[in-house]
Amino acid sequence: MTEHLGGPETAEQIVMRHERFVRHMEQGTEAWIYKVRRGAEAVGSVVFWERVWRDEPVYEMGWSILPEYQGQGLGTEAVRLAVGRARELHDRRYVHAFPSVDNAPSNAICRKAGFTLIGPDEFEYPKGHLMTVNDWRLDLTTPE
Repeated sequence: MTEHLGGPETAEQIVMRHERFVRHMEQGTEAWIYKVRRGAEAVGSVVFWERVWRDEPVYEMGWSILPEYQGQGLGTEAVRLAVGRARELHDRRYVHAFPSVDNAPSNAICRKAGFTLIGPDEFEYPKGHLMTVNDWRLDLTTPE
């Protein structure tokens, strides 16, 4: 599932990522983490958090759906619901998503969920791994 994010993570890397989220929250950075379910079964997650992008406070959003549940619209619906929650907060104008340019399913979710493609950019993620991403942006002040 991390093919487009630098490859598989070790158990230690997963723990470190989780601890990073906890630290951000302890430092006052807000993050909203949602479990994606199909019936009673957890099949993924969608997360958005505060960050500054190009000197502007925004939300950044990311998601992950287990491979056997991909292609069923669950990711798109989860992203739409999370965007709705971000709209309710009324404290940021934009939410951005930065999928790898090679991640066709995540780029499709952005398009289906109403994001606008701003263009390619480069990120270092994970540390030491440079990747080319698409910067997708959704204006939270416009009606759905």
